[in-house]
Amino acid sequence: MANDDRTRIILRSTPESAAMLASVKRAMAITATLNRLTFNDADEVRALLSNLIGKKVDDSFVLIPPFYTAGGFDIRVGRNVFVNQNCTFYDLGGLEIADDVMIGPNVSIITTGHPIEPSQRRAFVIGKPIVIERNVWIAADATIIGGVTVGENSVVAAGSVVTRDVQPNALVGGNPARVIRSIAD
Repeated sequence: MANDDRTRIILRSTPESAAMLASVKRAMAITATLNRLTFNDADEVRALLSNLIGKKVDDSFVLIPPFYTAGGFDIRVGRNVFVNQNCTFYDLGGLEIADDVMIGPNVSIITTGHPIEPSQRRAFVIGKPIVIERNVWIAADATIIGGVTVGENSVVAAGSVVTRDVQPNALVGGNPARVIRSIAD
């Protein structure tokens, strides 16, 4: 399970919320430039993503624009990671993507949320970490919600909504995602 002691709560109208807004504006500017690039601009895409996350991504990393994020500094990506087009990573809670991960088109990885109570919804943002372990495949249009770990070698079926941890070597699908079967080589 993703580490609950890493949960972040950012209250509205605080210095931390102002910093969050500045980070969003920075990310929007960088991704606007990135999203004008094509598949053939892989080196420039990697350079912009490295700038966005604050550390160099490996030369094996591939991202096909467009790509959207609400920050960037809390994203960590391993080697040989593939991110297809039109993905959204909201990383305030922390997003770790291990080596050999494949992420399909239109995938949303969302570490942030708001309180359920109507009177509190705009009062603060909650960020919970997401960990995508080695050799995971997240298929098209899946959504991963904050506080989740997707275990090594697992597959998240297209259109699934993952709200709980996924055990290693599992195929999950549905809304909410449930184990369909075990995966064995």
